[in-house]
This record gives sequence, structure tokens and C-alpha cells, in this order.
Amino acid sequence: ILLCFSSLSHLFLTLSNAETASIVHHQLLALSEKGDLLDDLEFDVEIDAAIANPCLRCTYIALKAWKKAMYSDTHNFTGNWVSPDLGLFINVALLHINSNRLYNIIPQSISRLKLLHELDACNNRFVGLFPDVALRLLSLKHLDLRFNDFEGALLSALFDKELDAIFLNDNRFSSQMLDNFGNSKASVVVIDNNKIYGCLSNSIGKMTTTLNEFVLIKKLFSFR
Repeated sequence: ILLCFSSLSHLFLTLSNAETASIVHHQLLALSEKGDLLDDLEFDVEIDAAIANPCLRCTYIALKAWKKAMYSDTHNFTGNWVSPDLGLFINVALLHINSNRLYNIIPQSISRLKLLHELDACNNRFVGLFPDVALRLLSLKHLDLRFNDFEGALLSALFDKELDAIFLNDNRFSSQMLDNFGNSKASVVVIDNNKIYGCLSNSIGKMTTTLNEFVLIKKLFSFR
């Protein structure tokens, strides 16, 4: 299953400050203290179909809630979001939600997407520390968190995970370059326009057969 909402960015351009604040308030109410959605949470949407499969029912609720949260859909992209036959969310392989005005944190519940191969959340307004939940996605190969407001340190587990592409540029990460950077098997690593400092470990030499692109624009590193 491919979920791609990047084409919906224009839907949110007319939100007022009050409307934005209201959405943030409802998001925070939906999260537990651990930053995850409550297991028994049901959004205020009308369930107009009998759905026996619990996974399918949750998917139906999720998409109906997403549709309800949209203030404008001038091209009627969500017009066919009416059938209960929407598939199982846990079988999503590609999730592209880039170039919208999505904010708050990336919830821990995304770890349930065991088949997720690509997570593209770039060019939004996500905040918080590096979303460690992405490192628990067993099938993930492509991680794109560019152009958000993530902050704090990078996690060493990021470079031990079997990722092929890592895009972290244009956030507010403030971290020392990690010694295990060379453990990464990624062909593309882009981390410019953050506050990454320290020594560039000699372990990068282990990446000679896999690394095709490594971007550190406007950063000063020393080699040891």
C-alpha cells in the first residue's frame, strides 16, 4: 500500500492562527504521556459501515479523521474516501507525507507499520528530538526528515540500521559526529544545515563500497 499526501500541501494554506492552535490542542489531547496514541482512542468520526476486522476498522477511522481535519479540498482528492474497503494500515510500504503543514511529533504508534520501506516526512513542521521510533521500523530503508524542526542529538543506532538513504538536513539537530558513522550502509547521507560538530571519524573509510553522496555543506570537521 502506498500512502502519498504530498500533493495536498495547498489544502492548508488558508488556516488561520486560531484554527492551527485548535488542531495542535486536539493533537496533544490525543497523545498519552509517552507520546503515543492511546490504544482505545477513537476520533470523533461517524462510523457509517459495519467493519468486523479490527485493523480495517482502525484504518477506516484514521482516514475519516484525516479527511475531517482538512479545511479545504478544492480538487476533491478525498472524495472517494467513503468505502470501508481501504486496506490494512499495517501493510503500508511507502508513506509520503512531505510538503504539507503537519506539526507536533511523529507518534510512537508508527512503529506498528512493520512493512514500511520509505518514510518521507520532509518539509513539514515536526518538532521534538530525533524520532527514535523510525529506528524500530524493521523494513525501513529510506528515511527523509529534511526541513523540519527536529532538535537534539543524533542517535548512534541511526548509523547501525540498514538504511540506504538518510536525509536529515535543515533541522536544528545539535550533535557531535558519532564514532560509528562508518557503520552505515547508506548510499546517500545528507545532514547539512544542522549544528553537527566534532571529528569526522576514520570509520568513514568503511563506506567506500556503498557511499555515493555525503553532504556536509557549511560544516567544519577535522579528521583524526
